[in-house]
Amino acid sequence: MPGVKRIMISLPESLLAEVDGLATLERRNRSEFIREAMKLYITERKRRNIREQMKRGYQEMASINLALAVENYDVENEAQRYYDDRLAECK
Repeated sequence: MPGVKRIMISLPESLLAEVDGLATLERRNRSEFIREAMKLYITERKRRNIREQMKRGYQEMASINLALAVENYDVENEAQRYYDDRLAECK
């Protein structure tokens, strides 16, 4: 496989036994299994980071939206009072 680098990792025996068992069930060798597990881990980590960024963004927008709502509340009430006064004059 081009562009592949061989590395050495240390695993507890119990984890290695579990990896070997799952790799056997999936008819893969250790390298294939660990390569796939690492890809899945990286993908999930990226997904979590994006969710956290979105969560922070939504929280920031909530603060901004609340400030805008508070700011516009008086303006909307004033407009409603003006409308009600004009409507009362028509009666």
